[in-house]
Amino acid sequence: MNQPFPATARHLRRLSRSPVIDVFILVALGAGIGTIFVSGSQGIGYNWQWYRIPRYLWSIDAGDLVAGPLLYGLLVTLQLSAYSLVLALAIGLTTAVLRLSASPLASLLARIYVEGVRNTPLLIQIFFIYFVLGPLLGIDRLPAAILSLSLFEGAYIGEILRSGILAVPHQQVEASYSLGLGTYATYRKVILPQAFRTALPPLASQTISLVKDSALVSTIAIYDLTMHAQAIIAETFLTFEVWLTVAALYLVITISLSLAAGVLERRLKLP
Repeated sequence: MNQPFPATARHLRRLSRSPVIDVFILVALGAGIGTIFVSGSQGIGYNWQWYRIPRYLWSIDAGDLVAGPLLYGLLVTLQLSAYSLVLALAIGLTTAVLRLSASPLASLLARIYVEGVRNTPLLIQIFFIYFVLGPLLGIDRLPAAILSLSLFEGAYIGEILRSGILAVPHQQVEASYSLGLGTYATYRKVILPQAFRTALPPLASQTISLVKDSALVSTIAIYDLTMHAQAIIAETFLTFEVWLTVAALYLVITISLSLAAGVLERRLKLP
C-alpha cells in the first residue's frame, strides 16, 4: 500500500524553506503598508510628490554628480557615528576593566557611571552636556554631540565587554600568568581577543543603536540627516516623502552594518 504522506511532508518542508514564500510575504506586507499610507493620505487630502525627492538626494551640476542635502546629512551622520563609536569603545573597554578591578574605588566609580548613564534619557544627557557643561568648559555643539553619544553608548559597551571578559575561562588566565605574561600582555594576547569574539553580536547591535540614536543630536542644531530632513519639510511640506526617504536611508545603513557584522562573526568563529 502506497503511503504518500512522508513524500508530501518532505515536499512541504522543502516548500517552507523556499525563498519564494519569503519574497511573497515581503511583497504582500509592503503592499499592505503602501495601501494603508495611500488610503490614509487620501483621507487627509495629501498630494504625493515623489518626483521632487531626487533633487534633495543628488543633482547634476556641469556634468558632475553633486550630493543633495539629504546625502550630505547622511555623511554627517556617518562621520558623527564613526567618531562616537571609536570613543565609546575606548570608554567601554576602560569601564569594563575598572568594573573588574581589584580596587573597590575604581569598581565603584565605574558602576556609578554605568548606572547613572543607563538610567537617564540620552536626550537629557545631550542637553546637559551642551547647555550646562558646554558654556562652562567651552565645548561646541559637535564635540558635545560626540561626547554625549560616546558616554551613553560607552556605558552599554562596557557591560558587554565585561560579560565577554568574564566568559573567558579562568584557567587560560592562570596559564598566561604561569608562562610569565604580565597583566597587560594577558589582556592583550589572551583575554581581549576572546572577549571581543564573544561580544561581537551585542557590539554590532549597539553600533546600530548608536547610528539610530545619533538622530537626537539634531535637537542641538547638528545638521545631520534628521536636521536636514526637518529643514526640507519646513520649506516644501513634503512630510511623508521626506520622512519615508530618511527612514529608508537609515534602514540601508543598519542592514549594511548587520550584514557586515555577520560576515565578521563567521570569519572570527573558531573552527
